[in-house]
Amino acid sequence: MAVASRPVGRRERNKQQKLERITAAARELFAERGVDEVTTQEIADRADIGAGTLFLYAKSKGELLLLVQNSTYADALARGRSAASTITDPLEAVMAILRPVVECNRKQVDNGRTYLREIVFGDPEEPHHRDALALTVETEQAIAEVLRRDERVDGDQAAALAHIVSAIMFVAMAATNNAAEPVDAIVEQIRGQVRVLLRA
Repeated sequence: MAVASRPVGRRERNKQQKLERITAAARELFAERGVDEVTTQEIADRADIGAGTLFLYAKSKGELLLLVQNSTYADALARGRSAASTITDPLEAVMAILRPVVECNRKQVDNGRTYLREIVFGDPEEPHHRDALALTVETEQAIAEVLRRDERVDGDQAAALAHIVSAIMFVAMAATNNAAEPVDAIVEQIRGQVRVLLRA
């Protein structure tokens, strides 16, 4: 006999609604002015909650950025995986996974670069940081799946290559000298390095 799911209580609905308002407010303000120019008080005001309540959902502005960017990253990764599923060439399949991730990271370059910094240096005990780290693991798993299609590449080798590809992508997106580069230039830079890696 199947267990009927319980209806969500009022308290949980209120928490979810507040989280949605916080996410929307942070997304709008970060897109308008960039994460560095926005205060947590402005986000709380736009979400129509107190600053103390805001910190129950995210303990810092960095965590708020992770909250906002994680959903965009997850959507980009899903699109990339879907595109890669029909591509037989390993390099092109890997790039099909990476391109949407680069695009979402470059929508607002400073926010994207700050997001990467938060992933690397943020507090892994914070929930939104854990979610971001999980997305990087999922990205590597998607790349490894593509590389394992080649019967000459075993599971360990595919995982190691995927980790290197992920590092290449992160450095290309985060590098200061790439800050003004458009998406196509970043993608081509990554493609060139991944091509050399896969031929080695």
